[in-house]
Amino acid sequence: MSQRNLNATIKIPKLLANKLKNKKVNKIYSFFEKSLKIDKNFIVGVSGGPDSLALAFLAKIYSIKKRLKVNFLIIDHKLRAESTKEAKYVKRILKKFFINSEILTWSGKKPQNNIQSLARKKRYGLLLSKAKKLGIKNILLAHHQDDLFENFFIRILRGSGLKGLISLSKKSSIGNTNILRPLLDLKKKDLKFIAHYVFGFYVDDPSNEDEKFQRIRVRKLLFQLEKDGLDKKKFINTINNLKHSDEVIKFYVDYNIQKNSFFSDKKNEIILNSYFFAQPYEVVFRSFSNLISLIGKNYYPVRGKKLEKIIEETSKRSFFKATLGGCVIKKVNRSLLISKE
Repeated sequence: MSQRNLNATIKIPKLLANKLKNKKVNKIYSFFEKSLKIDKNFIVGVSGGPDSLALAFLAKIYSIKKRLKVNFLIIDHKLRAESTKEAKYVKRILKKFFINSEILTWSGKKPQNNIQSLARKKRYGLLLSKAKKLGIKNILLAHHQDDLFENFFIRILRGSGLKGLISLSKKSSIGNTNILRPLLDLKKKDLKFIAHYVFGFYVDDPSNEDEKFQRIRVRKLLFQLEKDGLDKKKFINTINNLKHSDEVIKFYVDYNIQKNSFFSDKKNEIILNSYFFAQPYEVVFRSFSNLISLIGKNYYPVRGKKLEKIIEETSKRSFFKATLGGCVIKKVNRSLLISKE
């Protein structure tokens, strides 16, 4: 079948097709389609901000062209009095553009401190739970190039290692679910253009200007650095070089786990031999963290300081017992056992 005939069989609603005729929108969509490259059903996380609304439009076109089913999930954190009203309005706006969505709500008491970090974890938790329920393996999020730079600087300020510095990637995994970020090479201003051009609306969260949050302070610092001549292309090259180095470490982490850890006869128990801890420290740290997440069935890695302490104990003592990440960790002579708590 010719491309012309194929396009004729794909029925993109006229309202969406007309928006796609815009030269800039079409160019961004073409880039998006080449970047995504998936042929399975997926979920799209929507907050109502310009980034996620742009993603919703692009993903809807993609799903029609590829004949895929997509679930659009709006997250209502209930952190602001108007959040529920906004979520319902976003749902109505999306429906006008043939995008059916569902609102997921963060219920219960809200934290007083570290709000942005905890809200992010809760958002991931809601999306992952829904993905598991629906049997879907791919979740699309709207992180973009500006987020990539902000994340890098924030991780530097926190003293993160290599893995932390490059933690925002186009594809990562939490358990058996793929987290995809197809907008990571696009600038926020381009996504704002799509949101405004297509929907004529997006939620403007006032916390995005509140300097009590570290991310906002970093964002304003980056803006000033760019005015002073920061070359973002070189910045991207640096991040890519670090990612190449990270791939080497991942290879040795996988090798260490494969060669020096073994499932015991008991369910949910792994035995580590002495050679497991004879590798370079970063390899040991990541290998150990991965296995604790596997046995403990955790979405997120365990806290670094606690893990560092246990690794230190393994070199000092022939016997000890500790708990971490939903696991019981026991050292007996030269072997170490990890089992479900």
